[in-house]
Amino acid sequence: MPESVLSLTGLRKRYADSEVVAGLDLELQRGECYGLLGPNGAGKTTTLRMCLGLTAPDSGSICLLGRSVPRQAREARRRVGVVPQIDNLDPDFTVQENLQVYGRYFGLRDALLETRLPQLLEFASLTAKKDAKIQELSGGMKRRLTLARALVNDPDLIFLDEPTTGLDPQARHLIWERLKQLLSAGKTILLTTHFMDEAERLCDRLAILDQGRMIAQGAPRALIAQHIEPEVIEIYGEGALDWYAANQHQPGVRYEVVGETVFAYAQQGRTLLALLTGASMKLRYLHRPANLEDLFLKLTGREMRE
Repeated sequence: MPESVLSLTGLRKRYADSEVVAGLDLELQRGECYGLLGPNGAGKTTTLRMCLGLTAPDSGSICLLGRSVPRQAREARRRVGVVPQIDNLDPDFTVQENLQVYGRYFGLRDALLETRLPQLLEFASLTAKKDAKIQELSGGMKRRLTLARALVNDPDLIFLDEPTTGLDPQARHLIWERLKQLLSAGKTILLTTHFMDEAERLCDRLAILDQGRMIAQGAPRALIAQHIEPEVIEIYGEGALDWYAANQHQPGVRYEVVGETVFAYAQQGRTLLALLTGASMKLRYLHRPANLEDLFLKLTGREMRE
């Protein structure tokens, strides 16, 4: 049986009248990428903080790398790497100095850092920028440096809190490739993200949280197959709502109307596609397989969360 690196049992946390984590059970296996997904306020960041011993739970138990948290959080964190939502690099230091200083926080000797830092700079594609100040780096470079810094202590488990938010597509794809390298090397990753394609690409398993509770857990494709029809047709453009009014009773089709767009979920989309082919030229549609975003929106709803 795979070895557990993080186990949460009955975890609860309340702020005033709001229970932000409500009886969460979760277990991470060594070598996997596990995703925590959920709307704003679902309890993801609070859960991460409790796992790291930065916020005390009201009840429940946490075992992180064989240590009880928060009681043994300091010892457990020595084997953990953390990439926070917002880069907190030191602007007074160069790229290389940021890595050196962080390594010294873990008590790493200079001789070991001299060996490890060139490897981390190469991993982050920042060798040519090792003497640059933080203000000279692009957003993508800063995120790669933050990821490299999280690896300076050669952690067993890496916490990634929305690691690619604000990055352009090229930078996101480069971060994804680096994360895949870490997984191939046997590292374990706990990932929070609002990018459904990111979760679908990287996660072996994931949990969807809403209002502090886990409402679904499993492998991404298995969850999609369990909860969503396999084919989706998005219908939009002039006349989309009129088309829906005329065709809303098609058998075997589940519809959602969002603004001026009609989402049709079907086991077989051929009948709908035939109807759309003969419709007005101003009516537009997109035919695609169901994805993780469809699952997320079905389970958590489409309303905005503050």
